[in-house]
Amino acid sequence: MKRLSSLILIGWLVSVHSLVAQRPFHGDSFAHTFSIVARDSVTGDVGVAVQSHWFSVGSVVAWAEAGVGAIATQSMVNVSFGPRGLELLKSGLSAQETLDQLISSDDGRDFRQVGIVDIKGNVATYTGAKCIAEAGHRQGRQFSVQANMMLNDKVPAAMERAYRSARGPLPQRLMAALKAAQGVGGDIRGQQSATILVVKGQQSDRPWEDKVVDLRVEDHPNAVAEMERVLNVHYAYEDMNLGDLAMEHNDVPGALKHYGAAMAKYPNNVEMKYWTAVSLANAGRLNEALSIFREVFRKEPNWALLTRRLVPNGMLTVSEAELKKILDSGK
Repeated sequence: MKRLSSLILIGWLVSVHSLVAQRPFHGDSFAHTFSIVARDSVTGDVGVAVQSHWFSVGSVVAWAEAGVGAIATQSMVNVSFGPRGLELLKSGLSAQETLDQLISSDDGRDFRQVGIVDIKGNVATYTGAKCIAEAGHRQGRQFSVQANMMLNDKVPAAMERAYRSARGPLPQRLMAALKAAQGVGGDIRGQQSATILVVKGQQSDRPWEDKVVDLRVEDHPNAVAEMERVLNVHYAYEDMNLGDLAMEHNDVPGALKHYGAAMAKYPNNVEMKYWTAVSLANAGRLNEALSIFREVFRKEPNWALLTRRLVPNGMLTVSEAELKKILDSGK
């Protein structure tokens, strides 16, 4: 019965795909670009990363769903390939079967470029015969890189090498591939926007927790470098969250370790310093907190005003005398 239901669903999806198949250029976005789709063989996470000289490239090219897979649909973009492809993957089709269904239903297939990775790590890639040169793709174990309208033909190979040799979490390895592409020339038109989207390998009943990273640079002349900066900020805030969690468990040394790591990644961020000081004060380490409060208040006096407001709701648990010391530290 389950198999029959799956067949009926697949048949319905195929019929829908035929109805929405697009003509070349009809409503398509010109998101010529380089991208990578990949699965982390250790965590099972899947993700997609992309850069293009096109505004908000991630909103049309990058698609991923926890427990399902990731898709990059680009060149003369058939945006429907993203959500439709994810539905086909969810119905039980492999990456290649999904790609075959999408391409066969599209009159503009010669202008499309697509990369798909499914939740098992199978990859499928397609570069249409009329994609603008330089265009091409490469596949590896549980990843695929694809590019079109590049300055030269070096981009796919550079991305492949960078991804294979990179270490660390999946978002960092995707970032390495983007940097490598730009390093050998990238998009012939330059840079404008970039995206990194990574989701968990297993879907939970808490969809807000299923995204590992969801970051975009929408409009920037150095989109790749800006994406790397934003990704670093993301990891800095992850360290802050871990520090807060450690404080909840009265692990002050652990909290300070995480806070220090956060501030090392993002040294000019006043807010990180401020909440570190608040946590220290709440832990009874007021003398250590005072020097940080002083630095924050002198840079931005409004933080002193905020500090007063934290006492009534218990976010800052200090006495009146201690509060006065904190506020006077900035004078």
